[in-house]
Amino acid sequence: MKIVDKPWGREEWLSLTDRYCLKKIHIMKGHRISLQHHEKKLETMYVWSGAGELYYDGETSPMNEGDVFTILPKRTHRVTASKNKDLLIVEVSTPEVYDVVREDDDYNREKKE
Repeated sequence: MKIVDKPWGREEWLSLTDRYCLKKIHIMKGHRISLQHHEKKLETMYVWSGAGELYYDGETSPMNEGDVFTILPKRTHRVTASKNKDLLIVEVSTPEVYDVVREDDDYNREKKE
């Protein structure tokens, strides 16, 4: 397992193979990930606990425990944790873990990871 600290929380990489990646993503209450897209990466997120909001291609959806969302390549998205609770997401994706193009970032990180 690999832990990747982020300014909004952390990622726990549980498995990374040449076919898929499995992560636990912890987003601290009131924080959000960058507005981003992926060129190749396909990801499916399962909301394990907490609550938040998903911005996806111009639409906003609430995220609650048990919800599942699939993010297609080249689609702009951002996840925000609620102001009251941390958000824990289990994500399975294709293995392109560094395929992140940031369109906007609250923490002034580089555009491409």
